[in-house]
Amino acid sequence: MSRLFWMGLGVAAGVALSRKARRTAHAVTPAGVAENVGDAVRELAGAIGAFGADVRAGMAEREDELAELVERRSGVRTRRPDARARRADGRA
Repeated sequence: MSRLFWMGLGVAAGVALSRKARRTAHAVTPAGVAENVGDAVRELAGAIGAFGADVRAGMAEREDELAELVERRSGVRTRRPDARARRADGRA
């Protein structure tokens, strides 16, 4: 029974190492490198898009703050009343 256990353990380790070696070998082939570069570019594009959305949201928030400040200090309305609603909907 002990020999059967160790044989099974050896087979499992061999299969695991074989799969790991196959994945590692694929990663250094041109197809594997292209796959990794493609994933990195997709991740970078997503990060740039998220950064742009954060910047636009920050700009809109700061614009609202400045408009309120101007309206409070001067009494002059700086934009149409529906502009804030359009910006909240993402249509501005």
